[in-house]
Amino acid sequence: MADLDYEGFWNEALVQLRNDLGEEEFCGWFSDMKYLRHKVSNANENSIVVGIPSIFHRDKVNSRYLNVITSKIKEISGQAIAFEMEISSKTVKKPASQPENQEQSEQINTKTTEKTPKPKEKRSQHSQMRDDYTFERFVIGENNNYAANAALAICKNPGKVCNPFLIYGGVGLGKTHLMQAIGNSIHENSDNHVICVSSERFLNDYIECIGQNKMNTFRNKYRQADVLLIDDIQFFTDKPGVQEELFHTFNALLDAKKQLVFTCDRPIEDLKKFEDRLISRFGLGVKADLQPPRYEERCAILKSVAQARGVTFQDDVIDLMGKNIASNVRDLVSALVNLIAYAELMNKTITVEIAQKHLKNIFSAPRQANLTMDNIIRVTAEYFGLTPNDLKGKKRSQNIVFARQLAMYIGREMMDYSTTMLGQDFGGRDHTTVMHSIDKIKGKLITDPSLESTLEGIKRAIKDFGAKY
Repeated sequence: MADLDYEGFWNEALVQLRNDLGEEEFCGWFSDMKYLRHKVSNANENSIVVGIPSIFHRDKVNSRYLNVITSKIKEISGQAIAFEMEISSKTVKKPASQPENQEQSEQINTKTTEKTPKPKEKRSQHSQMRDDYTFERFVIGENNNYAANAALAICKNPGKVCNPFLIYGGVGLGKTHLMQAIGNSIHENSDNHVICVSSERFLNDYIECIGQNKMNTFRNKYRQADVLLIDDIQFFTDKPGVQEELFHTFNALLDAKKQLVFTCDRPIEDLKKFEDRLISRFGLGVKADLQPPRYEERCAILKSVAQARGVTFQDDVIDLMGKNIASNVRDLVSALVNLIAYAELMNKTITVEIAQKHLKNIFSAPRQANLTMDNIIRVTAEYFGLTPNDLKGKKRSQNIVFARQLAMYIGREMMDYSTTMLGQDFGGRDHTTVMHSIDKIKGKLITDPSLESTLEGIKRAIKDFGAKY
């Protein structure tokens, strides 16, 4: 069968995969694949070989799409054709025939030299981003799969898909890493002007330019970006001046089809004292929620970080850490680095016993039980047959008020949150309301001994819920 037929099978498979997966997912994983050739193995097995840009890309396609691809090729061709990938930045085709003599060879070489552009020089590392915040070092699992796919699609077509893009989630879940991975990838592979700043830096620039009467300088700096990345926009809460400037910068870049990426520690709708028109702008794009990694993903993260640092740990040590550190990626990596330092300083091989002893304080920290106010509110609400929105909302029926007060009391006790922080998690209530609720529960515990049993039952349910994730 001619080579062209195999390329035809592959091209048709791509068309059908685009329809099956959708534009964003397809662009994230398949748009950079290039047909290279077909080959026949010693076992007389035919294979389609395609080029793919990186080891990371190859491994992810293998784990997620290999069966889908081979089934699709078999469906189109009517034959069992294997699928292989090679790391290749571009397709190189051999000339149709060899030159007949030396003079012809020199002519071909001269023409090739004239037409082939000089290889593009590698751009230096972007000064505003960490060089280790890349896609290769971002472990993808169920907790962040959607966000990672959207981020990869953005890198292929900045400003064309998933724009604006908001990544939100709790502390240490990889929001900044994923945002900077987008920036690093675009910076390395294009001439786009990338600006990556914290919300604090954006605010300080704004204040400085107001003080110096140089607002045009501020606007020119940020509105001339091809890609604007801003970290932790919740910092702009209750700051109307900088929100106003962000709104106009947002509009200017979006109208010019420039890429916007933001991170936040909560859903944008939950931000208080944030302009409605700004919140509505975020609704125009894609919002991705990062959740704490599950056990399997935690183990994969630990192995990946250890490998990147040139060390290996026994599987039972990885298992111990994966089971006992459930809060976020930052805590996982911190514990791992802690063990690596101990092993190097003491010149010891890390065993389960050593890890258990050395990390006991970390393992016993309340946050390692995956305790979050969202989980406390969710479990308490379910215990009373309610929804989280009932506890966060304004309903004042007796059963809802009691469950709400109990959840506030548990949050104060298990999370050691301030009354102000608790109020924010319960629909923006002020701290005096929270204090009143906590005092009510304290009083009922004195007069109603059975409440203690209810309280302990809810706490156990919260811990059991956290242990599953």
